[in-house]
Amino acid sequence: MMNMLTNLYAKTMSQVNAWKKEEQGSQTLEWIGIAAVVIIVVGLVSTAFDGSEIGADIYDKFTTFLGKIGGE
Repeated sequence: MMNMLTNLYAKTMSQVNAWKKEEQGSQTLEWIGIAAVVIIVVGLVSTAFDGSEIGADIYDKFTTFLGKIGGE
């Protein structure tokens, strides 16, 4: 019985260690999550300012700012 538990423990720990080494996949998921949050926030902001003067003012300021950066 003890030998079986030892083998089970060894197999489980080797699998856990293998998962720990695969950090690139989890990092990719984190970046996808961050991108999803940014997209949601941008969508909410654009919906909130749709058709309002504040939204137009923000858009104008932003395009002016980008124009100055681009040298236009």
